[in-house]
Amino acid sequence: MPRAIWSGSISFGLLNVPVKLYSAVSKQNVRFRELREGDGSRVRHKRVAEEDGKEVPYEKIVKGYELSPDQFVVLTREELEELDPKKTRAIEIQDFVDLDEIDPIYFDHPYYLGPDAGAEKAYALLVKAMEDERKVAIARFVLRNKENLAAVRPMNGVLTMATMRFADEVVQPDDLDGVIPDDDIKLDRREVEMAKKLIDSLASDFEAGKYRDEYREELLDLIERKAKGEDVVVKASEEPEPTKAPDLMAALEESLAAVRGSDLGDGDSKPKAKPKSSAKSKTTKSKSSKSTKSKPKSRSRAKAASK
Repeated sequence: MPRAIWSGSISFGLLNVPVKLYSAVSKQNVRFRELREGDGSRVRHKRVAEEDGKEVPYEKIVKGYELSPDQFVVLTREELEELDPKKTRAIEIQDFVDLDEIDPIYFDHPYYLGPDAGAEKAYALLVKAMEDERKVAIARFVLRNKENLAAVRPMNGVLTMATMRFADEVVQPDDLDGVIPDDDIKLDRREVEMAKKLIDSLASDFEAGKYRDEYREELLDLIERKAKGEDVVVKASEEPEPTKAPDLMAALEESLAAVRGSDLGDGDSKPKAKPKSSAKSKTTKSKSSKSTKSKPKSRSRAKAASK
């Protein structure tokens, strides 16, 4: 059972509600060790100085900020400790805002906030009030010597808290080349309407449980098969080809027809997201296929591979 990683209180006005902080995620990463090819000996990393290649003990390492190549400003541990944020045990609420006003790009790591001993009634009162008002609390708190911005909101009768990125940590699209389409791009009305129909045909209620980490499952299966001594032949994955501008309408029509065809095959007239069977079968499709149904898994593979 997960344990509390922090304890303190939610503070706003004259109200203080003692709470405990729990991580809301349990990452299911597949971890590897680095081994020497040939004999499988473990590879360990050491801290060495570039000047002479000698190993440096941890207590002899200081922090340096690079002003220019090979020019550093050195800060001691004592100087850094003086600048540490004031260690408080309070999640200090500064504002209450509507959730729709917060762009998801600002959210970072999720947590649960549970009531500490004796604070159950005050905790329940805060949950009820925030649920009725449909508001999110923007707060500051210190965790592991770092000041954090956070959003606190009720969910299913408990309080959740997500740490947030500060505004200057988020890169704006205007600062990137090639992200915002040129103003002179002309969109055909028929293509826009067809794209909307395709989106509508794939619309469904969000169910977190139906989305699985297929890459991790396949990786664990590969590890299990190799552990059993099986010979494994890895096939090269096919990269999706971008749809060319003249073929947009044809690709949209083909995609819409494919989605509607799968719905009829399921005997249900309600539009659905792609069934899993079609996701599995797409690895046998030729590269020339322009159906956009072949794109989602390729993107998920690329994302997983980049981790």
